[in-house]
Amino acid sequence: MFASEAYPGSAGWVMARLDALAAFTDEPGRITRLAFSPSLDSANAELIGWMRAAGMTARIDAAGNVVGRYEGLQPDRPALLLGSHLDTVRNGGRYDGALGVVAALAVVERLAKAGERLPFAIEIVAFADEEGVRFGGTVLGSWALAGRIPEGWRERVDGDGVRAEDAVRAFGVDPDEVPAASRAADPPFAYVELHIEQGPILEQENCGLGIVTAIAGASRLLVTVAGQAGHAGTVPMALRRDALVAASECVLAVDRLSRDKGAVGTVGHLRVEPDAVNVIPGRVRFSVDIRSGDDAERKILLAEIRKAFDAIAVARGVGLAVEITSDTSAVPCAPVVVEAIGDVLADMGLPRLELASGAGHDGIAISSIAPIGMIFLRCVGGVSHDPAEAVGVDDVALGIEALERVCRRLGETSTCL
Repeated sequence: MFASEAYPGSAGWVMARLDALAAFTDEPGRITRLAFSPSLDSANAELIGWMRAAGMTARIDAAGNVVGRYEGLQPDRPALLLGSHLDTVRNGGRYDGALGVVAALAVVERLAKAGERLPFAIEIVAFADEEGVRFGGTVLGSWALAGRIPEGWRERVDGDGVRAEDAVRAFGVDPDEVPAASRAADPPFAYVELHIEQGPILEQENCGLGIVTAIAGASRLLVTVAGQAGHAGTVPMALRRDALVAASECVLAVDRLSRDKGAVGTVGHLRVEPDAVNVIPGRVRFSVDIRSGDDAERKILLAEIRKAFDAIAVARGVGLAVEITSDTSAVPCAPVVVEAIGDVLADMGLPRLELASGAGHDGIAISSIAPIGMIFLRCVGGVSHDPAEAVGVDDVALGIEALERVCRRLGETSTCL
């Protein structure tokens, strides 16, 4: 069979399903599937149908995650958890997150087609709110599953003024029951995720798959700059308290200081009020995302950015409020899982290329209850979170094969995990 042929469990089948999921969007003509949105609800329903057709039980848990289970020969044995997420950034791509969910389902379909069950159950989870873009970094799904509910998550507000608590309720989830999603008392024996690299290294090395050794720590901020709105033609330049000018200097400071530290600093969302061509901006809100594999360096950078923001606010005569919406430490992947992935790639005749993830993932939360590991899959140009996101069907075929083999390899060593 060619990799592009579509039959259950094949790479072609996975690619077709990813195309189908891309049709579920909050914004026609773009892939925007935000946390706890109608489009995510529709995508979840489609996934649940696929899971049940593959012989799995499937449900939405108390935190809004999709959880499917393919039972093993020993039902009381801890399960192996696979998966990723179906939510996206605004105007994102069709492979980030969704590939890991659908490829995991392909592994189960291959087992089901062969009439085979492993000694342990395989559970597949599509986490809710991995991207954290709607409510400023709650990442509610995976942290709830890990038994660590983000503080103050209910009161977070999206760009339309909708509280997270209300959005979750509208999604069919009872906010009071979210802690019931915890698996801390019944953890999987390991968690493995297949994900596009979101970087150029695999492509540069002409390598389809890579082994993730660690996930970078991240700090997310929500910054509000308050100036004084006024008519653009009547307020003298010397008297202006222009929130957008001050915010622009803050954006440049994030870029400059991050480059100096060799870390990653990004301003990803900026909103100006009022939105009018002849009015001096009186209020600007923007997000900041700081990432580094070295937690100490990230903390130093964060302090320098805060100091720069304060100086800019004083110089420009504007008010400044900075809220830390999330703060996660760098997380190493479990050596036993890294070794299992490395052994599998060697068995497949692939190079053992190890690399760290600069992006955050649900594995950060799950690492608090189970050993984690990740397989990176080459993406064209290293582009992600963008409509240009692309992968090769042959690489997807390798990813499915590797994921299935890792399941078997980890099953042999699960008593050591």
